[in-house]
Amino acid sequence: MSLLVTGSGGFVGRYLKEAVPCVGLGEGDSHIDLRDEAALRRRVAEVEAERVIHLAAQSFIPRAFEDPRETFEINFLGTWNLLTALADSGFRGRFLYVSSGDVYGRVAESALPVDESQPTRPANPYAVSKVAAEALCCQWSQTADFEVIIARPFNHIGPGQDERFFTQTVARQIAAQAATGHVRLKTGNLAVTRDFLDVRDVVRAYLALLERGDNGEIYNVCSGREIPLNTIVEKLVALAGVDCEIVQEADRLRPNEQRRMLGSPEKLIKTTAWSPERELDTSLAEILEYWREKI
Repeated sequence: MSLLVTGSGGFVGRYLKEAVPCVGLGEGDSHIDLRDEAALRRRVAEVEAERVIHLAAQSFIPRAFEDPRETFEINFLGTWNLLTALADSGFRGRFLYVSSGDVYGRVAESALPVDESQPTRPANPYAVSKVAAEALCCQWSQTADFEVIIARPFNHIGPGQDERFFTQTVARQIAAQAATGHVRLKTGNLAVTRDFLDVRDVVRAYLALLERGDNGEIYNVCSGREIPLNTIVEKLVALAGVDCEIVQEADRLRPNEQRRMLGSPEKLIKTTAWSPERELDTSLAEILEYWREKI
């Protein structure tokens, strides 16, 4: 079946294109902004997709604080524009909306691992825009002539991700200084934990949900493993075979940061029979090699 993927040129989108045949919103080097209703309608009508995965978003949290309006317009109004364009084109298939585990906000450690029944408490403009878009998708799952499923991915990693994200900035610094045998690593707070999943497992989860997820339901996409950030650093340093000096920088610290985070993938596994396949050590080795080659 024909699959339309928004954000096909992004980190996850590129891996999705490698996994299955699909088309993006743009053609060639062109790009269609989700806020451009007319262009979006023309492209949706032209593609005549039978399945849709909606990845496109403004997802960098510091940028969301800099320009909340832009983030809301892309993430919420852009989603509304896409849903409307699909409905007007006669779309009758299945639509997967990719939200974020960030919608949970600050979660009490006693509530870990987080499952889908946990109330959303967005703590930044990006998360607010995702909660709003989730509510929109929930409404459309009940009133549209097509089915809508919602995914909440937690931290995902892999080669080619934007260097602003944690594993990438650590691997990039190590690769850049590895020749000296000693790395002076600039970091934020390493005394926190996160739930990491390889991007290829994330893609497999999205495809499984697109086929077997239930209309109107929300699913965590996560590993179910809690990994301290300092463990990520230790593994990358060991892979590079270097000594490391940690330098914590104030501008890399996030106020009121969630100390621990762990998600439950139980609902996803029960519904789709999906399970993670990629080992963390393998993912980190590939990320480090990516930055070695790039540098």
